Amino acid sequence: MKNIINKIFDAKHRSRTFSYILVIACYILVEVLMSTGNITSLLKGLLVPLCCYIVAALALNLVVGVSGELSLGQAGFMSIGAFSAVCVAGYLGNIVANDIVRLIIAMIVGAIVAAVFGFIIGIPVLKLQGDYLAIVTLAFGQIIKSVINNMYVGFDNNGFQFSFVTNNLKLGEGAKILLNGPMGATGTSRISTFTVGVILIIISLIVIYNLMYSKNGRAIMACRDNRIAASTVGINIANTKMLAFVISAALAGAAGALYALNYATLVPAKFDFNTSILILVYVVLGGLGNMNGTIISTVVLLLLPELLRSLRDYRMLIYAIVLIVIMIVTNNSRMKTIIESFKKKISGKGVKAHD
Repeated sequence: MKNIINKIFDAKHRSRTFSYILVIACYILVEVLMSTGNITSLLKGLLVPLCCYIVAALALNLVVGVSGELSLGQAGFMSIGAFSAVCVAGYLGNIVANDIVRLIIAMIVGAIVAAVFGFIIGIPVLKLQGDYLAIVTLAFGQIIKSVINNMYVGFDNNGFQFSFVTNNLKLGEGAKILLNGPMGATGTSRISTFTVGVILIIISLIVIYNLMYSKNGRAIMACRDNRIAASTVGINIANTKMLAFVISAALAGAAGALYALNYATLVPAKFDFNTSILILVYVVLGGLGNMNGTIISTVVLLLLPELLRSLRDYRMLIYAIVLIVIMIVTNNSRMKTIIESFKKKISGKGVKAHD
């Protein structure tokens, strides 16, 4: 038992263990508050979107923090996963009766479709660096939004029908429109749940941490630190960067699917440039490569404007102050040292308690 505890809280696994404990503890706390009626309807409505943004931010941190590439196309991958999931869930509405099963299938499809697009986009994009990579991924997100904004998708007893730019769908008996151009997805069944969102966060953490601590993860970080040195020791730069990029796209697609199936109506404009920048802000303020910081900053920055809404004029002032404080704490070497020493004390007490 002692060896297991020591392994869980050793220097290598301490951050990963803290991430799991943080997510599970917050989930239990929220469930207790909901069961006792001590949580507002506003906060309850933000739980699923919060989980989606956490997953999207963790996925982006894999590219920006671990891989060292600046991507501004995260909203595009979320959009692909979201509207793919809407189509799948809508089509399976009369086939699969269980909402959770339908949600899981839609999320898997959304992740796969986003991963495929991530692979296709990654072939030319990952040959670029710095500002060029950011510009191309930004353009990708805008293109995806425009394409979906002009798509019309429906199905009837004869199967799916597609139309582009103008609505030329000729649907027959048993028809249902899934995507209606600029109006987006309408009449979607709201089947997303907070529990599934938390499970998705844990799965994302497992995937990211296992990749970081693996041989491929070390290769990714070697490419980030020095491309030339990495290539001289036989690391394939393109394949290594592609792995992180595709996994990030898949997780963003799953997050988008969960997000889309939480609303009855969703327009393509929701996943615009501002959404990509917002997710990047969560990552930067949480600390590049720091998954715990990403989770905490996403929770604080997403919930704070809503919780301070009653303060009106002072709301954005307080929000700005919190942004500055988080940036100072997460990017200050002395504060990082203090936090690390505190974690060591906590883990040391935990080990002693189990001796």
